[in-house]
Amino acid sequence: MSKLLYLVHRLPYPPNKGDKVRSYHLLKHLAGRHRVFLGTFIDDRQDEIHVDTVREYCADMYVARINPRLAKVISLSGLVNNSALTLSYYRNAGLQSWVDRTVREQQVDAVVIFSSVMAQFVQGFPNVRKLVDFVDVDSLKWSQYAPQHRWPMSWLYRREGKRLLAFERSVAVQAARSFFVTQAESELFCGLAPECSGTVEAMCNGVDADYFSPQHELPVPFDAQELPLVFTGAMDYWPNIDAVTWFAKEILPVLLQRWPAVRFHIVGRNPTAEVQALASKQVLVTGTVPDVRPYLRHAAVVVAPLRLARGVQNKILEAMAMAVPVVASLECSTAIDAVPERDFLTAGTSSQFVAQLEAILREPDRARSIGTAARQRVLARYSWDAHLSIIDPYLGL
Repeated sequence: MSKLLYLVHRLPYPPNKGDKVRSYHLLKHLAGRHRVFLGTFIDDRQDEIHVDTVREYCADMYVARINPRLAKVISLSGLVNNSALTLSYYRNAGLQSWVDRTVREQQVDAVVIFSSVMAQFVQGFPNVRKLVDFVDVDSLKWSQYAPQHRWPMSWLYRREGKRLLAFERSVAVQAARSFFVTQAESELFCGLAPECSGTVEAMCNGVDADYFSPQHELPVPFDAQELPLVFTGAMDYWPNIDAVTWFAKEILPVLLQRWPAVRFHIVGRNPTAEVQALASKQVLVTGTVPDVRPYLRHAAVVVAPLRLARGVQNKILEAMAMAVPVVASLECSTAIDAVPERDFLTAGTSSQFVAQLEAILREPDRARSIGTAARQRVLARYSWDAHLSIIDPYLGL
């Protein structure tokens, strides 16, 4: 059994948000075939109770702790050394020492890097085989934030996008193989970094269709008289904040004029003050919930109104696996390998969202048909093992 160093920017458990879903399943996949040495971070105290669960998959592991507020201040050192602030945010002497010792003492056969920022910990080992799961083109995400904010944040986001892209390109050049969550994302990166085009490919997301299944008996978290519309996601993540704010202010009021029983449930951890301010009789902000599945299972519709989205949104796949109709923005839907109008519905504007939601609410038979087709699509196209096995030939073992 070979030895792999696996570096992840956030503890890969519990799988309750997009990046952690993917990093957890990749950990499971690697641990089933190799001895895994995991280096990772915790940025949320609630994750401390899950360290022992993750340790069961590993031959050894090192967990560094991040205080997000302090780390943001420290990250400003990147302005002095002309580097991406994200790199300074994750710089950690303890993790670096553990990585150095592990590579030398264990003579690891390869390094699997989840998120480009973790590549900084193995820059001193040019001869070690490296595989990088970029997931998305993170640098472009920062650049896209810029027009949505005023100066000086617009300048800072634009700068971060430029500096982080330069780092991503250097990482990809040194990697034996680089992976992105969709073919479109792979092609996008190759357009930004043409020197890397021969070593980049897609490794798509999957979904645990046994766990996210409509066959489970799950409690109903809604009032009997309401028509629940559900959004799930980490609510301290700016694209999610923007999505629910837009929906609550531009779409929901129009919908309520014709469907007064509609209620909008924002389900996810760490809601910011901006998200909490949306709470009303018609908008319910749950915060962290022990299990998101009851909200998905009993939703009338799951909505994904993200106006800024990179790659595959796990929230959509999970809802589809639960056989629930989904209405998604065009920005989300293009990354999903499914057929619009059959497996899910799409909308580009607020008026289109209203029209699609009304169509679903008016036609319960069609809603059930879309939900059934959605689950069948997930079963056919989104097996984790099938997607993650793409990495195996490149380990060079």
